[in-house]
Amino acid sequence: MKMQYKKMCILLAATMMLAVAGCGQNTGDTAPGMEQGKSDLEYVQSKGTLVVGITDYAPMDYRDGEAWTGFDADLAEAFAQSLGVTPEFVEIDWDKKTELLDKGVIDCIWNGMTMTEELQEVISCSNPYLSNSQVVVLRRDEMEQFNTIESCQHLLFAVESGSAGESLLKERKYRYIACATQIEALQSVCDKKADATVIDIVMAAYYTSDGQQFDDLGFGISLNDEKICVGLRKDSDLTEKVNEFLKASYEDGTIGSLAERYGIGNAVLADK
Repeated sequence: MKMQYKKMCILLAATMMLAVAGCGQNTGDTAPGMEQGKSDLEYVQSKGTLVVGITDYAPMDYRDGEAWTGFDADLAEAFAQSLGVTPEFVEIDWDKKTELLDKGVIDCIWNGMTMTEELQEVISCSNPYLSNSQVVVLRRDEMEQFNTIESCQHLLFAVESGSAGESLLKERKYRYIACATQIEALQSVCDKKADATVIDIVMAAYYTSDGQQFDDLGFGISLNDEKICVGLRKDSDLTEKVNEFLKASYEDGTIGSLAERYGIGNAVLADK
């Protein structure tokens, strides 16, 4: 009797271990519901939420108390409402954005994301809705000394890992240290841990303006011209919905109004 009881305990323990192992494997793959043959639109509407991947990136996405606000946050919220769902903002590691999107941890990336050929190969990009550029940010007292990108070649940059700025520095083979966020990169320059950073002009203009966190920094060197888009899963049917929403938002003045509110009116595309 004792032997049978012992065998039963061993079998029960083994069964529980297999169950736990199975659960562990599932959490590392796709989100629940992703594998059930639903389209992205059906999946989002069935769960009632649109999970939006963002970083702390004013004036696009930033915290106002407990809530997220900003140009992109407001736009993403309006899009979610158009689908009849609730937006859920999740702060992500920018370097892992496409992986998180593929696994269904997030449903879209709505965070001033630069449209690149590399991104278009792995995810679905919406039509562009803002212009952008990458700019060099320096301490104000050094801007006159370093007024071209060539004059910056011996500087140590701090740059967000996985960003367009990092790609541009790699192309030029300039020295840099990788940071988790653009805010961290700006802080590194402010603290003199690095000489400069390369970030989006919409963010640079906001954070270096009078009275803002990094108003002792400035920018002037522009490295390129870019377009900003929303990122979705490859071949997602949500892409068409986003494009329809963006077109309507241009036509009814929503995008123009939000751009003026957040001080990026000059980034609105003129040809939309």
